[in-house]
Amino acid sequence: GFKLLLEVFSVMHGPQKECVNALKNGHLLGISPGGVREALFSDESYVLLWGNRKGFAQVAIDAKVPIIPMFTQNVREGFRSLGSIRLYRWLYEKFRLPIVPIYGGFPVKFRTYLGDPIPYDPNLTAAELADKVRYAVQSLIDRHQKIPGNILRALLERFHRRHKED
Repeated sequence: GFKLLLEVFSVMHGPQKECVNALKNGHLLGISPGGVREALFSDESYVLLWGNRKGFAQVAIDAKVPIIPMFTQNVREGFRSLGSIRLYRWLYEKFRLPIVPIYGGFPVKFRTYLGDPIPYDPNLTAAELADKVRYAVQSLIDRHQKIPGNILRALLERFHRRHKED
């Protein structure tokens, strides 16, 4: 079932050591610094909800690998949550219960953008590297996302022919 699916796609909810080992073995990792909190409580304003998270940066430092910033345009228009209701946020923060209702599955146009890799630098602390990554991701958002996000606009982008940039 679901466990097999996670294994096939090499999905891990790994401790930092497991992530470092995967990177040292040549694997790529997709890490969402905002985690469940950002997935449930973010909205069409596209504000990053990372808090003081820097474990992802420490993983990259320990593995001596670059970080490639990534942003998917219209990602928050595909699915929406009722995370703006205070009760759901309180339940999550108090008990870590991710019970926020989600709706959508809208067939909006998604485009994923990769930023320039942020190279391994042994002189950076995890906090400094996390700040650099935050800035790089925010720059991708500022460049590629119309804010506030809009479901209808994102749906119409499906039919807009965009020519490849050189």
